[in-house]
Amino acid sequence: GSSQYMSIFSHVHAHGLNDPAAPEFASYLDESDPLRKCRDEFLIPPHDGKDSIYFCGNSLGLQPKQLRGELDGFLHKWHEQGVEGHMMEPHPWLHIDGPLQEPLAQVVGALPIEVAPMNSLSVNIHVMLAHFYRPTADRFKIIIEDGAFPSDNYVVESQARMHGFDPAVAIIKVAPRPGAHDVQTEDVLKAIQDNKDTLSLVMLAGIQYYTGQFFEMDKITKAGHDAGAMVGWDLAHAVGNVPLRLHDWDVDFACWCSYKYLNSGPGAIGGVFVHERHSTPTSPENQGNPLWWSPRLAGWFGHDLATRFQTHHSYMPVPGAMGFRCSNPSVLDVTALRVSLSIFTKVGMAELRRKSLLITGYLEVLLDTIIGSKIQIITPRDTNHRGAQLSLLLKETSAVPRAGGQSIAREVQGSLAAHGVICDVRDPNVIRIAPAPLYNSYEDVRKFVLILQTILK
Repeated sequence: GSSQYMSIFSHVHAHGLNDPAAPEFASYLDESDPLRKCRDEFLIPPHDGKDSIYFCGNSLGLQPKQLRGELDGFLHKWHEQGVEGHMMEPHPWLHIDGPLQEPLAQVVGALPIEVAPMNSLSVNIHVMLAHFYRPTADRFKIIIEDGAFPSDNYVVESQARMHGFDPAVAIIKVAPRPGAHDVQTEDVLKAIQDNKDTLSLVMLAGIQYYTGQFFEMDKITKAGHDAGAMVGWDLAHAVGNVPLRLHDWDVDFACWCSYKYLNSGPGAIGGVFVHERHSTPTSPENQGNPLWWSPRLAGWFGHDLATRFQTHHSYMPVPGAMGFRCSNPSVLDVTALRVSLSIFTKVGMAELRRKSLLITGYLEVLLDTIIGSKIQIITPRDTNHRGAQLSLLLKETSAVPRAGGQSIAREVQGSLAAHGVICDVRDPNVIRIAPAPLYNSYEDVRKFVLILQTILK
């Protein structure tokens, strides 16, 4: 992590600050942070009358302060306009999701027509696979990463079974090498090459939820296409976290949730990306085919608005990702997402990534210099291969004695919570720390590491 050390110290060395654990060190970084005022736009959970140290944005992001007023506005509109609210300003419900396409496209690196807020993550993966997973007797295999989030496993297993294939044969899981935690890109590429004649789909996580590894999406997507497969991505931990270029990388489809780094609330509406070459009738691969959109799970809100309410009209989807909608979106959910995306639009992903690299690098520096060998950082050290999160593997000898059969991770999590630190654990021995650049401070990081030092003594 020498580059992280250089990045941190280059900010403060000229000011005579050489101890990264000193309050003045973190204070200088906070005072010079262009995003420091963004913290004021969020509600931080309290602890003993002060803000907690909240490092759980990789699980549930924080509530924007503006949201309550916007939800009150929705309730007032519903009261005043009733059913006419579907067509009347402000924010007519019939078109409530349309204005979000542009800001969503900026976050994921897409054309506006290629994105749509809809459903929730696992449902959206099923919706996408109904279109993109088209197995044949010869091509039916799916590549995912070993240790994928459980729901991704459930989805692809059920899809394989629905098409009459044994998941044990149809699903190929690419695992880390012995003794490692991250998956090597070359091993993914080798799995694709080894199965190129039987491969139907590659579907990995953009960022692996357990380790925080950021996969090389561009290389893997190209390799999948070269093998004749479709390539899709679960971006639950990537969206709003790392720069994405889904259109330029020629990704076929992607799905995400909005309650982690997008700060839209628990169970909030998800989103999809569908490359325009798949979702428009005028694209070269669709021209001349009256059923260019098929197969697809169809519903009224994906249908052309001009004839959406005509009962005797054949299904014809609107072009783009919006054509994959089945039902009307929850206005409450879209309102929350609109508020969150307004912050992302104001900040921009480039500036957010700049701070993310710095604040997670600062966390890494302090962990290395203060905690040392009591933990192992299992997230890649290369900043190109990670986002905000660092996953910390706790050593058996490093924790306080455990009571009641708790795992080492739960024991440390409870001790951290008593000091006002909110983080996520994965049993038996991993805690995940994710400094969110929109609302976490460098002082948050400094205090956390000193607290962790005390706990692990």
